[in-house]
Amino acid sequence: MTTVTDMVELARTSSVLEVPATVGALGDIASFVLRLAGRAGLDKGSAYRLRLAVDELATNIVMHGYRGGDGRITVRGRSGPGGVRITIEDTAPAFDPVEGRLPPAPGVPPEDRRIGGLGIHLALTSVDEFSYVHRDGRNISALTVKAEGTDPCPPRP
Repeated sequence: MTTVTDMVELARTSSVLEVPATVGALGDIASFVLRLAGRAGLDKGSAYRLRLAVDELATNIVMHGYRGGDGRITVRGRSGPGGVRITIEDTAPAFDPVEGRLPPAPGVPPEDRRIGGLGIHLALTSVDEFSYVHRDGRNISALTVKAEGTDPCPPRP
């Protein structure tokens, strides 16, 4: 069976963006992601979910990974009829976003909740597929957002 990731991987060309790990580069990353979403024909909601997730991860790399120090972020993307797959790489200290996420605390008023981690939770729950690996001194996060209508098991009416 062909998965959505397989369909995205079949895209003929991949695009690569390498930027300094600065707040100023976040807009370039967002534009890059939105171009890939447009090429794949993602609807506005799917494109927004992808941009939100990538922006949250990239912001965390800049603010918490490199902590304002010198660094680079490499963003690779493939778009195809099934959706978009983005891979984000950096050489900041190892950080697994899945381990760092903080699920919402129902019943706890916002002012009493611990600061941090919620953005990662929102990012990871807004994509269809997510994986992380730390290899050769690099954090590598991969995110996939499916094009609408590509779910092999759509919900029943």
